[in-house]
Amino acid sequence: MKKQNIFGNKGKKMKIKEIYQKLNQISPFELQESWDNCGLLVGDMDNKVKKIYISLDLDLELLENMENNSLIITHHPLIFKPLKTLVPISYSQKIAIKLIQKNISLISLHTNFDKTHLNKYVMKEILGFDYIEKDDFILEAKIDMKFEKFVKHIKKSLNIDSLNVVQSHKNINSFSLTTGSGMSLLNKIKTDCFLTGDIKYHEAMEAKARGISLIDITHYESEKYFCEAIYKELNEFKKFAIIQNSKNPFERL
Repeated sequence: MKKQNIFGNKGKKMKIKEIYQKLNQISPFELQESWDNCGLLVGDMDNKVKKIYISLDLDLELLENMENNSLIITHHPLIFKPLKTLVPISYSQKIAIKLIQKNISLISLHTNFDKTHLNKYVMKEILGFDYIEKDDFILEAKIDMKFEKFVKHIKKSLNIDSLNVVQSHKNINSFSLTTGSGMSLLNKIKTDCFLTGDIKYHEAMEAKARGISLIDITHYESEKYFCEAIYKELNEFKKFAIIQNSKNPFERL
């Protein structure tokens, strides 16, 4: 994803609190699911920063290239369960230590942003379809397209060379979308086809038995648009922000 440049900050610093309040206006943190862990995860509300980085996730390579005393806004929270120790063993422990060493604050917007922005952004701006909201995490769209043609459209829109699919219909008259990992919502799907990521073998078997077509748009490829979606909403903070997305840990050979 192309980086956005920082312009016009002229050394000005912002309190984390100011940015947090803006993000809370964009997508209220109270909308997050009970199991989620959004908000300020590392840092102090009174800390001051000059730069804001935006990424789907955090990785060590990304952190190495970030300036000290800055802020990173991510979609996926670094910490879901309490950390009992801070020793460099697990992914979350290594990242947390590096954040503290570089005095980098972390704010995450996950299920709250899924509900308010991300699914809608991907459906409308990336895939190009109008929709209705079926559920907090499910959008539906009406179409009239051969399954093969629909798959080609999805591949082109998401810039993916190949996709795992389950074909239960020759023609698709309606489909549902949930970015990220949405197969736990299969019972709520009433359309011909379901687009989501992280589809497992037995989940695919279940969908086929129910007569639901599936297109696995993968977790990363369906949610990497978080950066674009939130950047558009930052308004006066855009000039301080840079999109520097994390890399997909999977490679296609």
